[in-house]
Amino acid sequence: MKKANFYYNKSLKQIARRLRKESTKAEVKLWNEVLRGGQIHELTFLRQRTVLNYILDFMSKELMLIVEVDGFSHEWAKQWELDKNRQKELEDVGFTVLRFTDEEVLNDIRNVQRVIELWVEDHPPAPPSKGDSPQINK
Repeated sequence: MKKANFYYNKSLKQIARRLRKESTKAEVKLWNEVLRGGQIHELTFLRQRTVLNYILDFMSKELMLIVEVDGFSHEWAKQWELDKNRQKELEDVGFTVLRFTDEEVLNDIRNVQRVIELWVEDHPPAPPSKGDSPQINK
């Protein structure tokens, strides 16, 4: 896995596809009402993206931002500990993780959107490096 591909893990691709088809109500709501189609500052978010040994709910490559929606199972002590370790691994390679509960997404989507937008405004994407600029033919 290389940083150039944002630590993409091809071996989890099929599982990620299945999870996209089996998204929770909260994930669908966040995707459709907030993250899909560049609704936040025209940024691209990916659904069920594989990174390291994990499948993330949503990820923005430009921002190195992960948005997770935690359901009921994330309240259990064991799952909380797993989430904590997972988040540390992701942060260690440069990602930031924003977490919301199913309840927050389903009952207060505008506040969830506001939190994400404020984070994006405080952490704008870096401008493209010299090698990333489109070439103009003269």
